[in-house]
Amino acid sequence: MFYNAAALCSPGIEKVVSNEIKKLKLSVIESAFGKVRFKANLAGLYSALIGLRAADRVLLEMASFPAHDFDALFNPTKSIRWEQYIPANLGLKITKVRTNRSKLKAETSIQSVVHKAAADSLCRHYKLERLPQASEKTAEVRVYIEKDIVTLLLDISGEPLFKRGYRKAGGIAPLRESTAAALLLLSGWKRKYPLYDPFCGSGTILAEAFLYAYDIAPNLYRNFALQYLLFADTNIEEAVRSEFRSKINFERLVRIAGSDEDRALSELALYNIKQALHSQLIIPDIKTLPMHKAKIPFVIEQENGYIITNPPYGKRMGDSETSQKIYGEMSVLCGNFANWKMGVITDHRGFESFFGRKADSCHEITSGQIQSYFFQYEKL
Repeated sequence: MFYNAAALCSPGIEKVVSNEIKKLKLSVIESAFGKVRFKANLAGLYSALIGLRAADRVLLEMASFPAHDFDALFNPTKSIRWEQYIPANLGLKITKVRTNRSKLKAETSIQSVVHKAAADSLCRHYKLERLPQASEKTAEVRVYIEKDIVTLLLDISGEPLFKRGYRKAGGIAPLRESTAAALLLLSGWKRKYPLYDPFCGSGTILAEAFLYAYDIAPNLYRNFALQYLLFADTNIEEAVRSEFRSKINFERLVRIAGSDEDRALSELALYNIKQALHSQLIIPDIKTLPMHKAKIPFVIEQENGYIITNPPYGKRMGDSETSQKIYGEMSVLCGNFANWKMGVITDHRGFESFFGRKADSCHEITSGQIQSYFFQYEKL
């Protein structure tokens, strides 16, 4: 059986997610704002949950139908065979409603109508007076209405996919794991090239780089909401996990390093990266250094490397002037990492003027609630 599903992501990285879905040998249906729709069988759904690096959630499309009023919303929703997905002992919650260019606009009312319709259907089938109270084990549904077309989506992720489980602490204003992975993929970095982060903070960019370099699926070691749903299959899940595990290769030459001037952060980065790798064999090269003292820590012969970094944001850190001063000081990297490529994510549209050089490209990304810019330099 094949399902239509949607991978949610930060606006601006839809192409990255689309390419990832294709590499998993799944069929992309369409790419829209912050969402990539695709088709997959159950094994493909598990592959998406476990293997997508830049996606934040995977949702199953339960139904899509036109609705201009609440009756047209209630009746098709109630007619869905909810019992194929949700067991009797699971609660139900409508977690999000989005409506755009549609006659149905009252989000709270839409939420109530969908919940009532689904609850009526489930209670009738299971002969219950009421559904179980929403708890940790709860089926979560989202309602999107675009041009009067309703789409009901069942969350099969549970915790957002950027919560990999390896980051026990994130320091101040940490970058999402999925955003860090997207930066690496957007930059064009490959595992054969050296990579350095001179503002490594809690180590998120470096951790995602190590996972990519060693072919470790980002969500291999965590569970998903799918396990509580009726169409889950533990045998298929284990087969998919086993296939991902078989791809891990710690024998590769990997040159990834970083530093931060804050000792507590550099030690935290080291801890988080070790947690991500689930291996005692790899000792990441993380140093406590101010940015201007960062140097190439590898023996480089012919190829040059990449700097991918997330310097302190003005809005994220609460001090715009300090951030601008740091951006100016970053010009020292042009000498310390001569001829390397560089990618910098910041919320400051004027980064180039403080850094003193125009970027070769700039990619807009909405990271969380903050509009960010990923400036890329082909040669320092």
